[in-house]
Amino acid sequence: MTKVATWNVNSIKVRMPLVTAWLEESKPDILCLQEIKCLAEDFPTLEFRGLGYHAAVVGQRTYNGVAILSREPGDAVITALPGNGEDPQARYVEARFGDLTVASIYLPNGNPVASEKYPYKLAWMTRLRAHAKALLARETAFVLAGDYNVAPTDDDVYDPVGWREDALCRLESRSQYRALLHLGFTDAFRLFDAAPHRYSFWDYQAGRWNRDEGLRIDHLLLSPQAADRVEAAGIDKTPRSWEKASDHTPVWCEIGAPRGVKL
Repeated sequence: MTKVATWNVNSIKVRMPLVTAWLEESKPDILCLQEIKCLAEDFPTLEFRGLGYHAAVVGQRTYNGVAILSREPGDAVITALPGNGEDPQARYVEARFGDLTVASIYLPNGNPVASEKYPYKLAWMTRLRAHAKALLARETAFVLAGDYNVAPTDDDVYDPVGWREDALCRLESRSQYRALLHLGFTDAFRLFDAAPHRYSFWDYQAGRWNRDEGLRIDHLLLSPQAADRVEAAGIDKTPRSWEKASDHTPVWCEIGAPRGVKL
């Protein structure tokens, strides 16, 4: 059994004690992090090594940044989303762990919509879909995990009308996300929980957390080979209640061994 989780920590420097506590409590085999907000050389790699985790890191000063923490070191590491060699933003890292490939994704927010940020978001999603098609062609198990900055449906946002024109909920964003799913991916969480208004993000403003006014924008998308082996998935809301919490909370799934293989 391999437990894979994703968590936008909104600064690893600020949130390091919380990440450490969650690792010790939940014991994931692989944890994908987003918005680490530091250069790779400033990431606390040695501290995580002391906890039994290796780290593959793509960092950026002050903004963005992604990482994969793993019990076993990954190989075949990719440190940028293919399709635009000129893109300076640290938003993608991918590694293989035995027969399972995992990517940590920090998809662009896209706001304000009237700026260049929204076309960049949509173009990034187009690139992600192209890369995902290449991964699917391998016919292997993989997980695209991360902060997608897309609430897929009105059931995934507390106020659908108020958020309708936001980059996270606009028709174009949702259409791109659906196009990704239609390639053959499965939303791990929705396999096990179809209820509306399950969230992974609550804004710091206006008491959103206390009123459970959130969005579900953190996703684990499974290839068919991974979906065949998934045995559980969920959202762990507990870390959002901790002092100095990230505005996101971990989302996780458990992937069983390939059929015919006993671990």
